[in-house]
Amino acid sequence: MPIEIKELHIRVTVTPSSTGRQTGARRGGGGGAVADADDERGRDQIVAECVEQVLGILESKRER
Repeated sequence: MPIEIKELHIRVTVTPSSTGRQTGARRGGGGGAVADADDERGRDQIVAECVEQVLGILESKRER
């Protein structure tokens, strides 16, 4: 007998990116300000994509 999952709850805990700065230092360092700017742009892209996906989900729920 198949099981149907109607709802799935996923919880994620995000901690401040203290490890991101450590990986920049491990890559050879020297570009701390550039690495921070890249991290900020990457973070902005992730947030924008998440917002877009959430709005899409809300729109699809509204259409039902």
